[in-house]
Amino acid sequence: MKALTFKRYGKSPEIGLTDVPRPTLKPDELLVQVYAAAVNPIDNMIPAGTFKPVLKFELPATLGSDVAGVVVEVGSSVTRFKPGDAVFASLFDLGRGSIAEFAAVPESVAALKPDNLDFVQAASVPMVGLTSWQALRERANVRAGQKVFVPAGSGGIGTFAIQLAKYFGAKVGTTTSTANVQLVSSLGADEVVDYKKQAFENVLRGYDVVLGTLRGDALEKSVGILKPGSKIVSLIGPLDAAFARARRLNFLLAFVFGLMSRKITRLAGKKNVSYAFLFMRPDGEQLANIAELLKSERIRPVIDKVFPFERAKEALEYLAQGRAKGKVVVQIK
Repeated sequence: MKALTFKRYGKSPEIGLTDVPRPTLKPDELLVQVYAAAVNPIDNMIPAGTFKPVLKFELPATLGSDVAGVVVEVGSSVTRFKPGDAVFASLFDLGRGSIAEFAAVPESVAALKPDNLDFVQAASVPMVGLTSWQALRERANVRAGQKVFVPAGSGGIGTFAIQLAKYFGAKVGTTTSTANVQLVSSLGADEVVDYKKQAFENVLRGYDVVLGTLRGDALEKSVGILKPGSKIVSLIGPLDAAFARARRLNFLLAFVFGLMSRKITRLAGKKNVSYAFLFMRPDGEQLANIAELLKSERIRPVIDKVFPFERAKEALEYLAQGRAKGKVVVQIK
């Protein structure tokens, strides 16, 4: 079968469509014919070697984690799905990829595709949906009446997180460019800062939660908009020692990650604000909960551009430009 793979880490990873063996199933897995697979910023970071100490792949490795398709075969211990079921899932952190004609999907990470979504729409959801759910519900415990800051509101994670925070009853602030103010407002953002005209740290005040989605000094600046006792949940780093311990990494990596996060941790601590790095985990039960919100149209997917399978590498290149409004998806079937 065909898959989008990279052959090595570094500046020349040789990303392209190649022939790879069709997956063989374990007892607890589904063989899914992939109809669509979304791309995420981490798909460009992995071949560069950014997460090489943390994410384990056998090279050449298939890229992508978001998947939507149809079950064609089930393992001997699978009970919740059958051939013919339309499903979606995240394969992130499982040592396998989704931008391929077929994917082996553990039963525990899959959920039935909402009937009102096509495969492209469904494929756009798992990474951003689960990340938003775990950041806002599990880590930050967002409650009605709180204020949540979601920077880069027109991006893939931003468009979903704004809607989910609103579903949880929060007031949402975000940043975007002039051209996207209407989009983020339509998703429910209450306070919108046009970053081309104003600096968010000079405008926003009294927030309870910051979702870290921007690199550079945005995370440090966001400390100033938070109330004492508030929380920063970062999706882009810096990695911290708690993350190293949770993954049972060696002492040296825990020490290094602690150094990496020392500056933001100290800044946050001075204002009695907690800092945590979040690495999304696949979870079929949570994805089923998200599916219910999609069915009821409490949340809608936002898709920027769809690439055909033969142009999958271009999808990554387009995403790397950082101008996508919502998700970028590869349509395979």
